[in-house]
Amino acid sequence: MVTAPRIAALLLAAGLTACGGGGGDSPANPSRTYLMGFSAIPPAPDPSLQLPTLELAVRHADAGLLQISIPWTALLAGTSTADEVRAVRLPLADYYRAHDLQVVVALDITDGLDRSQEDPELRAAGRSITEPAIQQLYRDYVLAVDSLLRPRYLSLAAETNLVRLAAPPAIYAAVVAMTNAAAADLRSQGSTSPLVASVQVETAWGGLQGGGYVGIAADRTDFPFVEVLGLSSYPYLAGYATPAALPDDYYARLVEGDPIPVLVLEGGWPSEAVGGIASTPELQADWIRRHAELLARTQARGLFQITLTDLDLAAWPAAIAPFARLGLVDTNLVPKPALAAWDEILAR
Repeated sequence: MVTAPRIAALLLAAGLTACGGGGGDSPANPSRTYLMGFSAIPPAPDPSLQLPTLELAVRHADAGLLQISIPWTALLAGTSTADEVRAVRLPLADYYRAHDLQVVVALDITDGLDRSQEDPELRAAGRSITEPAIQQLYRDYVLAVDSLLRPRYLSLAAETNLVRLAAPPAIYAAVVAMTNAAAADLRSQGSTSPLVASVQVETAWGGLQGGGYVGIAADRTDFPFVEVLGLSSYPYLAGYATPAALPDDYYARLVEGDPIPVLVLEGGWPSEAVGGIASTPELQADWIRRHAELLARTQARGLFQITLTDLDLAAWPAAIAPFARLGLVDTNLVPKPALAAWDEILAR
């Protein structure tokens, strides 16, 4: 439902000091089967907040997420795909690896805050992913990301079912064409990165558009390269009042009859009211625990929140408001009850 807002380039040297995350198995709970982590987004787009956010994140994770909107402006200006990845993305991947975190990369093609639209940078340039030249830029970028960042999992597109529902058919057709072509490129180059595309869970259940469960059969058909199914899940936006109200098969039903591992790439539950949706810090902590229950019914490979911290509404675009209080710490990096729930699962 939301992808990483554009932030300043991370030019951090590998080896900066921070504690490693993780812990041992809990005798009262089964060991988890999946990675856990966050992206590097700070509370505000202030470079001075970047390192404190990262240092906190690596203490509560065993993987790091690079959530990347395709850098269309730079690529259209002539920056080579390899140069952009080396300068802007590789330092963060190196930072994660220096702290013993695995690297997961999720690429986003369309507008993460409005799936009916193309990426804002493409719109500003008067270009479109329906153009063969733009699709080729994307394919080149995917190859650079894979070869230079060496991700544990690589997601090629986000919320494909919501794009199909909300965007013009030509845009969805372009997403299908360019991701399948990129997947073929990767395999022809010998890449072994498990490939992912994400679906929006509430859309699959009919909760955003109204109506009953619709599933993801079209996505499984249109993106046959997918080896691990990415999930985007914000149940509070679909009318669920509490985490306990979610069906036990909320994730498992998506892959029923055609099993495939799942990887939560984004989602959350707010710690306070969002618009007309009531919530509390305790409900947010309940969501973290409920998430583990839902994932236990699947072949889970990862659980990521895009944001570890809350977002300063004065510093980000207004459209981010429904997602601004999903952090497990507030904008001053003070923990909420949900962080303790997260750490309990991490330690299993």
